[in-house]
Amino acid sequence: MAGALTLLPVPVAAAPLDDPPPRSESSGSSRLDEPGTHVKLRDGAPDLPDDVSALSWLVADAESGDVLAAHDAHEPLPPASTMKTLFALTALPRLSGADTHTVTDEELATVGEGSSLVGVAPGNTYRVADLWRGVFLSSGNDAVHVLAEMNGGWEETAAQMEEKARSLGALDTNVVSPDGYDAPGQVSSAFDLAVFGRAGLAIPEFAEYASTVDAQFPGNTDSDGTPTWTYGILNTNRLLTGVGGVEAYPGLIGIKNGYTTEAGNTLIAAARRDGRTILVTVMNPQESGGHALYGEARDLLDWGFDAAGHVSPVGSLQPPAPRADPPARQVTPHAGPEPVAPEPLPTPERPLGGEEYGDGSAYAWVGGVVGAAFLTAGLIVVRRNRAPVRWGRILPARWAASATVRRLRLRLRRRAADL
Repeated sequence: MAGALTLLPVPVAAAPLDDPPPRSESSGSSRLDEPGTHVKLRDGAPDLPDDVSALSWLVADAESGDVLAAHDAHEPLPPASTMKTLFALTALPRLSGADTHTVTDEELATVGEGSSLVGVAPGNTYRVADLWRGVFLSSGNDAVHVLAEMNGGWEETAAQMEEKARSLGALDTNVVSPDGYDAPGQVSSAFDLAVFGRAGLAIPEFAEYASTVDAQFPGNTDSDGTPTWTYGILNTNRLLTGVGGVEAYPGLIGIKNGYTTEAGNTLIAAARRDGRTILVTVMNPQESGGHALYGEARDLLDWGFDAAGHVSPVGSLQPPAPRADPPARQVTPHAGPEPVAPEPLPTPERPLGGEEYGDGSAYAWVGGVVGAAFLTAGLIVVRRNRAPVRWGRILPARWAASATVRRLRLRLRRRAADL
C-alpha cells in the first residue's frame, strides 16, 4: 500500500465538466463559501446519501482537487486531532526522520490534561521517525510537543502552521494549539482539512505514516536512540484498522481522525480504487456514538467513487496561483548620461510650477499683472528712444517666452502702432 501511495501523481488542475449541463440538485448557491449543501449532479449520477448528520463535510477527487460535493464546507469548527495533519505538513520537511532527540521534562510539562498519549518519557532518546509514528498512529500529543520544540517552539510552530495554511489557500484555520487540543479560538473547516489531507498525500513520508496500521514504539532507549524494548501501537483510525466493530474500508489510505469534547468526532479519510483517489472530511456527526463518524465517511466515500465522472465540480482544493513578479525594467545601454528633457514652458494650461504646486491660477494672475507693468514700461521706452526692447532683460526668460506674455506683447505693439 505504501508503495502505491508514493506513485500518486502530483495534483494538477482539472478542467471543469461542461457537457452535458448539470441537472438541478443543489441546495442554496453553488459557491462553497455560502451555507448549505452543494452538488451538481449530471445524468447518471447517484443521489447524495441522505443520512449524513455531520455539521460539515466534503467529498473531493484527490488528484484533480475537484470538490464533488460539500455541506457547509467553510463552517469554522474545532478540528480536534485532525489539526495534526497541518502540523505534519509544517514540521515534517524541517525535521529529518533519522535524527535523534533526548526528551526533557520541560517539553512535556504543557501537554494538556486528558490528552491522547503514545508514551514519550523524559530522559529517553528517540528517533524522529518514531515520534512521527506516535503522532499519526496514537495521535500522541506528547510526541507533538517534543517535535514542536525541536521545530523552534510551541508558538513558533503555531505561527508556521498558519503561514502554511494560508499558502495552501486554507483561510478558515486558526491555530492555537498545534496538537489539536481544545483551545479558545482554535478552528478549521471541512474545506481546509481536505486541503491538508490532499497536500499530505503528495509527501511520501506523510502518506507512509498516514497509511501505517501498527508499529513498535520504544519503551526505553540507549543514549543513541536504539530501543532496549518496545511495545505495539495501533492506528486509531478504525476505517483503516477494522477494529472496534468498524469494518475496514477497501483501499483506505488513512490520513487522520480526532476527538475532543468541543469538536466531537472528526475525520480526514482517503481511499484509492480503480486508479482514482477520493478524499472526504467529516466534522462532528450529530448521531450518537463514534461509529456514526465512520459510517458517514464510508457512505461519502462510496458516493464519491460512484459519482466521479458524473458530477460537475462545485469548487477546488487547488492552492492559489503564486503571485507573478513584475517584469524587470529593460535598460538600454548608452554611451553617456541620459539626456534630460527641458522643462516645458509655462502655459495657461500648465502655469509656472506645474502640478506639484497646484493649478497655477494664482501665478497666472500675478504674472499677468507684473508682465503688463513691465510691458507698459517697455512701451514707454520704445516710444521715447525708438529702440527695440530686449524683453529677456526686462522679464525672466521663461516669463518672456510664455504664451500669455507673448499675447500681451503683441497687443501692446499694436496699441503702440496706433499712438
